[in-house]
This record gives sequence, C-alpha cells and structure tokens, in this order.
Amino acid sequence: MAKKTTDWLDLIPQAARDFLDGRKVDEVECIISDMPGIARGKAMPAAKFAASQSIFLPDSIFYQTITGGWADFGGEERYTDPDMVLTPDFDTAIAAPWTVDPTIQIIHNIDDQDGNPVPFAPRNVLKRVVELFNDRGWQPVVAPEMEFYLIAPNTDPSQPIEPPIGRSGRRVAASQGYSMSAVDEYGPIIDDIYDFAEATGFGIDTIIHEGGAGQIEINLPHGDPVRLADKVFYFKRLIREAALRHNCYATFMAKPMQDQPGSAMHIHHSVVDLESGQNIFTDDRGQESGAFRHFVAGLQNHLPAAIAMIAPYVNSYRRYVPDHSAPINLEWGRDNRTTGLRVPVASAESRRIENRLAGMDCNPYLGIAASLACGYLGLTEATEPRVEMKGNAYINEEDIPLSMRDALLQFEESEKLAEVLGPEFCKVYAALKWSEQDEFLQIISPWEREHLLTNV
Repeated sequence: MAKKTTDWLDLIPQAARDFLDGRKVDEVECIISDMPGIARGKAMPAAKFAASQSIFLPDSIFYQTITGGWADFGGEERYTDPDMVLTPDFDTAIAAPWTVDPTIQIIHNIDDQDGNPVPFAPRNVLKRVVELFNDRGWQPVVAPEMEFYLIAPNTDPSQPIEPPIGRSGRRVAASQGYSMSAVDEYGPIIDDIYDFAEATGFGIDTIIHEGGAGQIEINLPHGDPVRLADKVFYFKRLIREAALRHNCYATFMAKPMQDQPGSAMHIHHSVVDLESGQNIFTDDRGQESGAFRHFVAGLQNHLPAAIAMIAPYVNSYRRYVPDHSAPINLEWGRDNRTTGLRVPVASAESRRIENRLAGMDCNPYLGIAASLACGYLGLTEATEPRVEMKGNAYINEEDIPLSMRDALLQFEESEKLAEVLGPEFCKVYAALKWSEQDEFLQIISPWEREHLLTNV
C-alpha cells in the first residue's frame, strides 16, 4: 500500500470536499462489500487513517451467510482466516451526510498479501468481467433501476409487513404506479434522499412511485459498471438512513409483502467500442447489429445458470409470479414489459437491452457481473436469439429456475459461466448459498403451523 499523506483529502472527489466545506474530517469509514452486499470494514479517526500504512480484514468476511452462519466447504477443506490487504480507492470517497460529525466513506480495493486481487471479493468479480470486455476492445455500459419499499417499523419477524403512515395520516394503497400523490405521501423521506444524494455527488435520473404500496423506484444515469455498482452499494445505505430519520424502514427484500409486486434491479446494458466510441448494438445503417442479437442470445442461453446470483435468496423466487410486474421467462421483445429481456424505446446511439430478472436483493456487484457475463458469452459465441416475443410473454411456460435449489444446481453445472466469473468465486459462492439453503430448511413457517399442525 502506498503511503498516505496528510494531503489524502486532495485525492477525493470534489463533492466530498464540498461537503466538508473547510471542516475537519472526524472519521473515515474504510468499507468493502461482503457477499450479500453489506458494508463491512473499519471506522477510524481521520488522523489515524492518514497515518495508516495498511488496513487488514480477514477473508472469512466472504464466507459468512446472511444469518451470521458460515459456509460449509466440506470435511477436509479448512480455511486459516488470513488477512486481506485493503487499499483506498479515493475516487469512491463520499460523505456520510447522516452522521453528526463530518465523516467520509471510502470503498477499498481488496488484495491478498502477495498483491493479487482476492478472486471471490464481489467488486473484484465485476472488475474481472469488465476486463474481459476491455480485452476484446469493448467497454460495457450499464444503468440500474432500484426498486424498494418504505415500510412501517417491523421488529417482530412473525408479523406481516405494512406500508408506513404517510403525510395524510393514511397508508398508501397499492396500484398507485406513477402517482405523484403517492410520492408526496412520503415527501420528507424523498427530500432527505435527494439531499443525501446531492451531498454525496450522486446524480438521480428519476424517482417514481411503483405499483406496490409504498414502493419507490430510483433510476441512475448510465455509466461504468463498477462505478454504478459502487453507487447502488452506497445508495442502499443512504436510503435506509433517510427512512430511519422518519421512523420507517426501507427494505430491498425481493418480495416483502404477499399480494404486492416484488422489487427488482433492472439492468440496462449497452457496449461501446473502445476505439471508435460507438455503440456496438447499432450497425452502420442505424439498425440492430449482430452484436446486439448475440448479446440477447447470451442472456437467454446463460441466465438460467446465473439466476442464483441475481436471485440470491429463497425469498427472491417469490417475485417470479405472472402478472405481478416480474418476468418468468427469457423471451425478448421491443418495448414489451412482459418479457424478461426488454428492448426499450431509444435512439440508435442509445440502443440497449434491459435485463428485468435481477432482484433488488442481489449484491449489485454480483448482479451486474452475472448479467454482463452472460452477454459476454453471447458476444464471444456469436449465437442467435430466439424469435422476438410480440405478445404477452406471461402465457409462456417458465424457462428460469424457480427455486434456490434448482438455481444453485444450474449455477454449479455451468463451466462457461465459471470461466468468466472465476472458478474460485463460484466455489465460494455456491458453498455459501447451499449453507443458507440448509439454514432456511430448518425454519418452520407460520403457514406450516397453521395448515399442518392439526390437519395432517
């Protein structure tokens, strides 16, 4: 790690310096994303951060399940829990505007003690996929959409989730898609999200009310996949903090309420030629190119094996329900929201493909990496997609795994996906998810107690 100096503040983005406005930094949060996408790391006084030569964290961070358990790697395999070396990526430094004292967050790069990127760190997995595109002379571009629910505080897991009370004193009803009145119900929370985003220097494209009761969608401008994943990673924390200021929760759970739509992280994809700067999805005549078709085919052919990464929990599969604004297939269509792969209305220069299958509960680094990996395989294989779906795709049979178990089996069987994502990552990820699957099977649900206890 290169020695930091007391001038490290000169290396951070202007938005972070503007936030400080001459104030002294009190604390620096040195953070990374774990496998679920939770911020892990160390907080330290700014003076201590400036003087530190190295920051260490154990690699077991990546073996921990969402419940706090540990992945089972089998009988003889052992891990000695070695330290990883963290170095600050100063370009990611942003304010933590909800803190009392001036605080800066910085995402860190993660290497082993020999200086090699840790292969199962989610941010490194995405970097690996982007580098594969770059090696071919391409630069992938993404634009994520973030859907989430504002909900009333829920401290008893046995109780159902409810929307919070709005400004009118009532709970917002469902089926209020694009309603400005529904957005206004939670105006103070939205205002704080805007204020926090401005303090961090993040641009917001749009904010709308989605179809669920208290469901909000935030769209981000397109850009570099790693930087966009950084923003989604940061935004999840930012939105939660804004909600807590108003005595409610923000949840990114894929399906928090029954009979309500799930929350997705739709990912818009395009690919730019590094030499010419042109979108390779458009040919010289302004029409859809071969690369466009190959990318669609790659998503169709390889997403079944990648579903375990974009639908990473047992709850994720409750979102894949027909007629609930979520896809159940890998059909593609122009301006067709019933398909899993939608081609939005756009100019030839902005032609893109929207993957509508990813859930908002996925780790943004891994969700984007998985989707790009499938598109990359399509580009390199030069395969053709199925015929465009021009009608209601919900009437077709499902062609994606609809349970965590089935998704993991397909994930483990895909050698091609492992080559792109990295075999070390795939091994750790599968072990982690099988452990979570086993943990879930030990839980007896209220449905089982209600319908089976005295009836079978």
